[in-house]
Amino acid sequence: MPSYPVTRLHRVAVLVLEGAKPLDVGIPAQVFTTRPSMPYEVRVCGASPGLVSGGDGLSYSVSHGLEALTWADLVFVPGYRFPDREPPPQAVLDALTAAHARGARLAAISTGAFALAATGLLDGKRATTHWHYARALAAQYPRVQVEENVLFVDAGPVLTSAGAASGIDLCLHILRGDFGVAASNHAARRLVAAPYRSGGQAQYVARSVPEPRGERFAATREWALHRLEEPLTLELLAQHAAVSTRTFTRRFVKETGYTPIQWVLRARIDRARELLERSEYSVEQIAAFVGLGTSANLRRHFQRILGTTPADYRRAFTE
Repeated sequence: MPSYPVTRLHRVAVLVLEGAKPLDVGIPAQVFTTRPSMPYEVRVCGASPGLVSGGDGLSYSVSHGLEALTWADLVFVPGYRFPDREPPPQAVLDALTAAHARGARLAAISTGAFALAATGLLDGKRATTHWHYARALAAQYPRVQVEENVLFVDAGPVLTSAGAASGIDLCLHILRGDFGVAASNHAARRLVAAPYRSGGQAQYVARSVPEPRGERFAATREWALHRLEEPLTLELLAQHAAVSTRTFTRRFVKETGYTPIQWVLRARIDRARELLERSEYSVEQIAAFVGLGTSANLRRHFQRILGTTPADYRRAFTE
């Protein structure tokens, strides 16, 4: 189990708004709960301390008000019911804006994107939300670049995700950026979640293997992940999936956004990252272990996908 000596726990506030959806609230609260493998501290808050009426027949008793947003390094806004009707209270919007201004990251799950959009902080940025509300978000906030067919969007200090399950993906994405692949994989195993539903944009955060919404080729993806050191051609992958190469490629791209060979490359880069973090193997050895052949080949792809070198990456996550 990974453990991380830290001088100060990372502070996470989960902002519960009226009509908050229970799964959306629970995901960040559980993922970032303080433990040796998770050096975070979580505070659940509302517009004011006390009882907050939620969606789906539940309510929440929160101990903190908006002062938690002045404390937090990362603020989650879970989804809530009827987001396209009235925006949250102005005090909430002002607190989110102030948190952003002082450098806190803001992360929305599902319809929580409407609250961030109401602050204006998503203007001119890419964002996503639950597919059912994507068009409403685009119509209500036309300056937001709404993307309907992604699991989450990392726009730097402001992040958004699609439906509730993709909130897990967003949390793992953030954890991966803070403490690396080993930490996010450990958390994924604890949550019994797919570790590779990712697609972030920031350096050191995986822009690699997405686990698609469909499950048509799940067995083939799993088969490939256990054979990264072997030659994995399009023909071999299609043969395992029992379809033609043309059909396999077309459906794979539709489900993942990557061609099969692009997906394999990103899986190899992710595996290389984990070995760089957790082992003392040389770059040359790691290149062979993940099926990239030579250290020069690994460096080239690592630089292109992550914008850094294997040596610099290892230094960042082992110091």
